[in-house]
Amino acid sequence: MKRTVNGACPLDCPDTCAWQIEVEDGRAVRMRGRKDHPYTRGSLCGKVNRYLDAVYAPDRLTVPLRRVGAKGDGRFQEIDWDEAIGLTAAALQTTIDRHGAEAILPYYYAGTLGAVQGWSLGQRLFKHLGATELDTTICDAAAYAALRVTTHRPVGPDPEDFVHARLILVWGANLLSSNMHQWHFIHAAQQNGAHVVAIDPLPTDTAARCDQHLQLLPGTDGALAMGLMGELLAAGACDEEWLAECTVGWPELRERLADWNTARAAEICGLDVGEVQGLADRIITTRPTAIRMGLGLQRHGGGGAAYRAITVLGAVTGDFRHVGGGVLAETSGRFDPVTVDLKEPADLPLPPARTINMSRLAEALTAEAQDPAVHALVVWNTNPGATAPDQVRVQRGLRRDDLHITVLEHRLTDTALFADVVLPATMQTEHLDIHPSYGHHYLTLNLPAIDPVGQCLPNTEIFRRLATALGQTHPRLHDSDEELVRQFLDTDEARERDITFERLRETGYAAIDDRTGTAPHAHGDFPTSDGRLHITVPALADAGLDPIPGYTPSFEGADTVLAQRWPLILISPAHRFFLNSTFADLPGHLHMTGAPTVFLSPNDAAARGIEPGDQVEVANDRGAFRCLAAIHPHARDGVAWSYKAYWAKDGDGNNVNATTPVRDADMGGAPTFHDNRVEVALLRQTAPAAGIAVAEAVGD
Repeated sequence: MKRTVNGACPLDCPDTCAWQIEVEDGRAVRMRGRKDHPYTRGSLCGKVNRYLDAVYAPDRLTVPLRRVGAKGDGRFQEIDWDEAIGLTAAALQTTIDRHGAEAILPYYYAGTLGAVQGWSLGQRLFKHLGATELDTTICDAAAYAALRVTTHRPVGPDPEDFVHARLILVWGANLLSSNMHQWHFIHAAQQNGAHVVAIDPLPTDTAARCDQHLQLLPGTDGALAMGLMGELLAAGACDEEWLAECTVGWPELRERLADWNTARAAEICGLDVGEVQGLADRIITTRPTAIRMGLGLQRHGGGGAAYRAITVLGAVTGDFRHVGGGVLAETSGRFDPVTVDLKEPADLPLPPARTINMSRLAEALTAEAQDPAVHALVVWNTNPGATAPDQVRVQRGLRRDDLHITVLEHRLTDTALFADVVLPATMQTEHLDIHPSYGHHYLTLNLPAIDPVGQCLPNTEIFRRLATALGQTHPRLHDSDEELVRQFLDTDEARERDITFERLRETGYAAIDDRTGTAPHAHGDFPTSDGRLHITVPALADAGLDPIPGYTPSFEGADTVLAQRWPLILISPAHRFFLNSTFADLPGHLHMTGAPTVFLSPNDAAARGIEPGDQVEVANDRGAFRCLAAIHPHARDGVAWSYKAYWAKDGDGNNVNATTPVRDADMGGAPTFHDNRVEVALLRQTAPAAGIAVAEAVGD
């Protein structure tokens, strides 16, 4: 029997593609994007169009496992579900009895963005137990904190309306890799005469398709925004009317901008003053101007300040008053009025508990002063052994004999290798879920297309069984997946728009508002308490931060003394064929990505005697990893990059995160992956690999 089932891509990407699975005799045989979807338009990215290879991969975990060797050795014994749940429950109860519930650390993130499988029963269970709470900082915390004080929620122009812009700044975002459907609308504007500018330290493939590329030094984005605003002020090009009506704190910023100009910005950013002035002139004369901010630019010491400054740049020009104008980082704030946070239902008791920053996992697992120490770790929807900073210390912590680790997974990842119990979880083809988006305004229902492979269970069912084993009987810990979807949609706004489980089961997706084709902030209407965009935020002074937008230098990138020891700034962007560490073990994806590689400028390579294809070591005081070398003709001197999330176990035991720091950005407790100084040394010379000398950066 043949049938077609509607669903959604679950991965941590703003596009949240609507897809369809073709099923024959109970097996998923084909998948395709939905052509009727207004945003994703039937296309799937190179990461996902082979998703069924992952579903049916020979290394897919299909039965529970119990460790029988040393942690990290990867030796396991198959067990049944009752034993697996029993072992985990016993370890959690023992931890509570001996050390208290805060000695349990649930560790999760966006392996799925689904509200049901990603952000519901697991969080409920551990919050109800009183376990340590996780501060989920690892992706966009600095950006979100900056937007929270400026606009309260991530909002802005509709991404589809970028087609109406006449000048577009793609700022710190490699859209062709990490948001490819947004590029469709930008390219359409470009074909209609819009000038498109990439602002990025790396020579990405997106930058190559823009009309202009400002290749600034890493971590200097805030200085560029301030310099551009200074020129706007000097030219009398600020939209004083809109600023007076729709913002708070413009007079304070106006006074500061008197000290900023393109010359100052160009010096800090390592740019030619003429190209900065040329961009300022375009912004002064071009309406509407649209800015699409990526997340890479906020992964350094001054990331929050940079996000504030760029957002305010779109306010100073008054571009928010125009259709297709203004600044967009994420659309997730548009879903807040329509959906319900499933993690903390009102009728479930949630005792207070300490919080641990997930970006500081290395510290949490190894710090002797931690009170109480973490003695039980439950991991789902993430792979910190590959993705957390300061990987050497993370691995040391995961090896602790007094730390019980349970991992819910699809395959034996770098983290699962250290687990005491591994629980096989379903994939998107096998469970029910519902997906908002942080890149468009369509809510998508994912229906299960096939029965679970082997003995795999949904995350939700695993947590229901674990709650039962722990004697936890509260109904909110045992809600069915359908009940969770209905709770997610239990808002007046959803009812007013007839967004229901029944309707989504028929249509697959629904728009959550009607803002496309409008200027939603033409008269303010930001989700702040007064409806205004907050330029100056006096309360930031209480946290030791500047209330007025400005430039905060990076930590290591701007450290000229440290640069004498570690002269290269290393950026670790996303690869086009990986989604964090997802797909990083699949042969088809690895064939397309090639081996781990560090990219250098011709001058930096020559100074170290490095040729394309050489084996090198990338190192600093935190650790080192080994990889191949490539020379990119358009790389900046002093700036190197190596793609994140290769599995460490498939290399020499480390990846790029062996060098990345555990250090918070200025806002949100965010990590500083791109604020990382290293040196690259030749290990031995090898024959050049085909194409490696001119390979392009394709990451975020």
